[in-house]
Amino acid sequence: MSIITSKAQTTRKRVMGIVNGHTSERHQAGLDGRTPEAEGVANGDDFQIVYTDTPGIVNPANKLHEQMMGFIGTALQDADLFLLVTEVGETFKNRHVLERVVNSDIPVILVINKIDLSDQETIHQKMAYWQEQIPRAVIVPCSATEGFNVDKIFDLILERLPEHPAYFPTDELTDRTMRFFVSEIVREKILLYYQKEIPYSCEVAVEAYEERDGIDNIACLIYVERESQKAILIGHQGKAIKKLGIEARKDIEEFTGKKCFLTLHIKVLKDWRNSDRALKSFGYVLDD
Repeated sequence: MSIITSKAQTTRKRVMGIVNGHTSERHQAGLDGRTPEAEGVANGDDFQIVYTDTPGIVNPANKLHEQMMGFIGTALQDADLFLLVTEVGETFKNRHVLERVVNSDIPVILVINKIDLSDQETIHQKMAYWQEQIPRAVIVPCSATEGFNVDKIFDLILERLPEHPAYFPTDELTDRTMRFFVSEIVREKILLYYQKEIPYSCEVAVEAYEERDGIDNIACLIYVERESQKAILIGHQGKAIKKLGIEARKDIEEFTGKKCFLTLHIKVLKDWRNSDRALKSFGYVLDD
């Protein structure tokens, strides 16, 4: 549900993903050589897990960052379980958020990802460090790309979530609209194909989304803060914006399962990252 790039601050908003299933489905006929009993999960129980992906933790440098940290604060209030993901070489940038986690009584699973890029001694040191920081946390070394301990994390989540009636219908996957995902796909391509300050100065809004039987017509507006950024986005003879549109369209079509006609336009909105009005119109400032 969330876009992924190697750049920091890829996620800007709170994105919800809903998983429904049966524990028996996860352990079919020795699928992974384990049994539900070995994992401490009752066979056949229904479950619904509502994941909330939040922005990365930063020290705010502008009003956009402040609103991003606000999404984290809301998630901390709502959660039944904290899944805190870090990396071996990563340092925690916001002590206030860490203190809220430490001082809470909500269960914590702390995942140290990308261990395939490190050595055993460094990994053990990092595990010991985080166990000291959050004594009640379950520390799990993990490699998402290699699939190491991914199943273990899922089972730990199931074990620790409280029993409760489902919050959402079983056919729902997220609380976000198709317009949101289209704008995120376009923004992901900006993060991938442009460097330095350009990706962080851009915001994408879907101006029009017309669904038809054969093809969807979609128009997006890319906001930047300066004319020079607009020129960089367009590129020489429009080649950069053309590539951006082609790559975004491919992913949108894969996501929707339909053909689409995508148009991209660029508009300068000076210093939008510090504008309360702009941030509200982009969905960063939520009404009370």
